[in-house]
Amino acid sequence: MGAWDGPGAGPGAVAPPIYQTSLFAKPSFEEFVRQQAAEHENFVYSRGTNPTVAFLEERLALLEGGEAAKCFASGMGAIGAVLAGLLRGGDHVLFVNTIYGPTTELAAHLERFGIRHTVLTEPTADIEAHIRDDTALIYLESPGTMLMKVLDVPALTTVARRHGIRTVMDNTWSTPLFQKPLAAGVDLVVHSLTKYVGGHSDVLGGAVIGSRDTLREVFYQGHQLFGAVMSAMEASLVLRGLRTLPVRMEEHQRNALRVIDHLRAQPEVVAVHHPYADHDPAEELITAQFSGFSGLLSFELRDGTFARVARFVDALELFRIGPSWGGYESLVTSPLRPTDDPASALVRISVGLEDVRSQIADLDRGFARLADRTGEPADG
Repeated sequence: MGAWDGPGAGPGAVAPPIYQTSLFAKPSFEEFVRQQAAEHENFVYSRGTNPTVAFLEERLALLEGGEAAKCFASGMGAIGAVLAGLLRGGDHVLFVNTIYGPTTELAAHLERFGIRHTVLTEPTADIEAHIRDDTALIYLESPGTMLMKVLDVPALTTVARRHGIRTVMDNTWSTPLFQKPLAAGVDLVVHSLTKYVGGHSDVLGGAVIGSRDTLREVFYQGHQLFGAVMSAMEASLVLRGLRTLPVRMEEHQRNALRVIDHLRAQPEVVAVHHPYADHDPAEELITAQFSGFSGLLSFELRDGTFARVARFVDALELFRIGPSWGGYESLVTSPLRPTDDPASALVRISVGLEDVRSQIADLDRGFARLADRTGEPADG
């Protein structure tokens, strides 16, 4: 990133100022009216645009290869603006792959407004067979949530364009550094900036990136009306994260590949889910779409029950229990609940930036806990 060259920066500023203001006064009423009529490109009221946020948006658009970007207070703010802002009653959305849970929860909520949806969790299925006359949007995740399945994105966007259907893809897992969905034909890319882009577990944010025309729609119909506004302070924290993103992502990748190789050698592990584990890294599907891999992965424990998963997770000390991912710290969670099928013993880990030897030693602590059944009640 270059030096800040926005309005009022002053000479020599190497970081963007934080424009902590709710509004921008104009020299005349005529000028105020003119700028308010095109608020998506003028600084009038920080609910619409703000110089610090706009600087971040320019950088995100450049990184993702889009014409424009709009930032939001959270990833769900961005996703909600796209779905609620671009769809209308009678439209149908086709979700492809395992999708972030709150996204499908929002889709279920939108059913009450006449916006229908279908979730196609198998990425190799014939997408064309699931397209309906009222399908207005195809929403993708690749890799998908929890199981990290990879889609053939160019093949899917080709089908969508043939039917005149917009496509949206969540690219949070890869970041703009490791995957370029717009170059693969996707119309809009969404991000949770809370994760790798922010990178420090101290800021919430989201973004939508695409063409200027579509972003104008998102701005007026999704951003302005729903109010999920990113503040200047949050934008400055995300900009800080962008400055170290390449270095951090390389280290996340190095650690994750070492951890995956270790997990695959453990007798307690029956499967590891990550593009590096599920595919030959030289496979065309992988080399054509990815320039690297992030540190989010999952694995399945043998003979899984909730009590067994809890025993493994609770034994960990470096991997802390919590939601989200993408920060310095290693995290662990599981979608398993006490009433779930015992066969679904999935554990998700976010491999952080600590020394990989410490990460592996901590995971071995969990496996040792599984092996030590002394004094433990029977699984139930």
